[in-house]
Amino acid sequence: MEIILEIIVPVFGIVGIGYGAARLGLFRPEATKGLSAFVFDFAIPAMLFRAMATTALPEQIEWGYLISYFGGGYGAWLIGTLVSLYLFRRPGAEPAIAGMTGGFSNTVLLGVPLILTTFGERATLPLFLVIAFHSWQLLSVVTIQAEVGIGARDEMRRLPANVLKGLVRNPIIIALLAGVAFNLSGLTLPHVVDTLTETLGRAAMPCAVFAMGASLAGYRLAGSVGEAGVGVVLKLALHPALVWLLATHVLTVDPLWRDVAVILAALPVGVNVYLMAQRYQAGIAPAVTAVLLSTAVSVLSVALVLHLLEVR
Repeated sequence: MEIILEIIVPVFGIVGIGYGAARLGLFRPEATKGLSAFVFDFAIPAMLFRAMATTALPEQIEWGYLISYFGGGYGAWLIGTLVSLYLFRRPGAEPAIAGMTGGFSNTVLLGVPLILTTFGERATLPLFLVIAFHSWQLLSVVTIQAEVGIGARDEMRRLPANVLKGLVRNPIIIALLAGVAFNLSGLTLPHVVDTLTETLGRAAMPCAVFAMGASLAGYRLAGSVGEAGVGVVLKLALHPALVWLLATHVLTVDPLWRDVAVILAALPVGVNVYLMAQRYQAGIAPAVTAVLLSTAVSVLSVALVLHLLEVR
């Protein structure tokens, strides 16, 4: 009960308020777009820059942690792909979208506020290490897989340039790299910059989850519940289970870092899955249905994961 009251209700409650406000017309689509832009372009980058500029960095990258998280994700991704190919007999890019559904978490809009609410600033480094590797890597993989599925080669030739272009234009990646660079310089963050980024960063968590709820109000269940259901089970159950198994019994991962990885893996399907489905006009119905269903079910599943991890 304490977990539900102190962690789940504050985070998912704001998601529900944003969703309700948008559905009732109290928060218009253009306002949602503007708030999302503020979160992605200003609030979260400010928070990330300050965190990485002031956090003690490890002497080396925790590869066991990253392998545990992304290994679990790719395990769920592979199973989702195979189920789409051989059970549902889906052609072209659809297996790629199905695989992505099982392994792509909502790490920014939901992961950042949930992890920091749960563990505080001590979880800053493992959280942002996953974020630094997350979207650009997984979006590259789904692009390659989708292009192979539909037999296109021109897009694959342009992939390295497109990935690089996406990285240099992403405010979150820029903030992470700038924060790390400043940290490595050995300089002390000026007080005025520290205060400014801290104040702006405080808006990131409530605005992010409100924007997520308001954004979900623009989607509707689109059918293909069977395929979507498989994706939801892979995402909310198999992905975190595989991460826990790797981090606990295969690799040696610090308990805090392990818990951060498992909770990030237990988050619902990221909206980018739907956006990629739209891009390829493949698997749109199961993608949007999985995003909505996994977000609703994750209120209970994330609480269960927190309980099993004995988070206090």
